[in-house]
Amino acid sequence: MRRYSKLYLQFLKQYIKVLIEYRADFIFGLVGFILVQFSGVVFIQLIFRSIPALSGWTFHEVLFIYGFAQIPRGIDHVFTDNLWILSGRILLEGGFDKYLLRPINPLFHLLSERFQPDGFGEIIIGSFLVGYSGVHLGMEVTLEKVILFIIAVFFATIIYTAIKLAVSSISFWIKFAQSYLYMTYQMSTFTKYPMTIYPKVIRGLLTFVIPFAFTGYYPGAYFLGKAGFMQGIGMTILVSILSILVAYQIWLKGLTKYESSGS
Repeated sequence: MRRYSKLYLQFLKQYIKVLIEYRADFIFGLVGFILVQFSGVVFIQLIFRSIPALSGWTFHEVLFIYGFAQIPRGIDHVFTDNLWILSGRILLEGGFDKYLLRPINPLFHLLSERFQPDGFGEIIIGSFLVGYSGVHLGMEVTLEKVILFIIAVFFATIIYTAIKLAVSSISFWIKFAQSYLYMTYQMSTFTKYPMTIYPKVIRGLLTFVIPFAFTGYYPGAYFLGKAGFMQGIGMTILVSILSILVAYQIWLKGLTKYESSGS
């Protein structure tokens, strides 16, 4: 475990050095990403200019769910962005061999190699929206709720990572799976809004098949008092554990199918 920590710190230090050297690119990239995320908030505001409520949800309640969903999405973006590269060119160009050469877990090596600061844009916007909407809704902040909030965000992040890992691992069989990952990842957009506005088929798909609903809607609804503890927190934890176990098994199976570019 100590060896893994040292290796990750080594990768992180190297990346921070690059950020310092190219800080202008980093700042402009981060600001640009924040503006992109903010456009989603503008869209919600435009909707509520025409209607007073959305299936019984007020503007600030929808804003809270939207903000909550952005936080785990951003955290996952920061630390697991290399899965996008895996699904795209790493296997296609035969660059996976290096992850098998070191005596460490190849998945850890893959994830620790890339640190994506653009994800902080999502985290910043999400945190701001949660705080802003929470104040307007008069939500009570207690130590218990803060702890549950952190727990919910942590396990929601694992769900994002699990889904990305499962889909990107398909590239071990088909070499290029980035289009499938993009299509799957885009479905997370639906869970930034109350699930009650969608047909049962969509709700079932995002709850039981590709469980993005537990990255935003269900935990968010719990903190808004519109879902019970088991549904909002308990199921988020359970689904995240099951998801990451299944995703890791797909990854391991994919490793057995990997063929080096020279073979």
